Amino acid sequence: MTDEPSSPAEPATGDGVAAAAPGKPPRRLRLLLAVAGIVLLADVVTKVLAVKLLTPGEPVPIIGDTVTWTLVRNSGAAFSMATGYTWVLTLVATGVVVGIIWMGRRLVSPWWALGLGMILGGALGNLMDRFFRSPGPLRGHVVDFLSIGWWPVFNVADPAVVGGAILLVALSLFGFDFDSVGRRQPDGGEDTVGRRKPDDESAG
Repeated sequence: MTDEPSSPAEPATGDGVAAAAPGKPPRRLRLLLAVAGIVLLADVVTKVLAVKLLTPGEPVPIIGDTVTWTLVRNSGAAFSMATGYTWVLTLVATGVVVGIIWMGRRLVSPWWALGLGMILGGALGNLMDRFFRSPGPLRGHVVDFLSIGWWPVFNVADPAVVGGAILLVALSLFGFDFDSVGRRQPDGGEDTVGRRKPDDESAG
């Protein structure tokens, strides 16, 4: 009988375990786009329903007069701010969308992907109103439909943008960068959660 050809020996570490070649961290562009798609879909569907089912100037109570469905057309930014600067807000939002997509090519952190996806989805939702609703392209009014107490009337896109921005600020404050998988250390290193640290060279 002849012996079967043996497979090439795998390189081993000092512990006898085969060494794995370090790979590049996975990119998170797909996660970013998935989150953005969910936010955008929810925003478009709720706006279509609001326009179809609600009448401007006739609030529908949800919890008394505190929480109501109230259809309004907003020419300003999120939560009815900066009215009268519709075309400027449209150009700014377009720049934000382009910047997020460009950043997504280098995105590694899943938390940054979540935050940027929320902002991207919300920005796209309101941009669709700016481009396709009356009174015309770049000047379209955004559909808002939910009123809570003294807070300005808003839609799904508004809290998504604000929530995503708050998440990104928190990540930056705690040292989590968009192009790393862990917390950035003062010496330029990276503290990755759950990753096994190399053994001390002096150890036997």
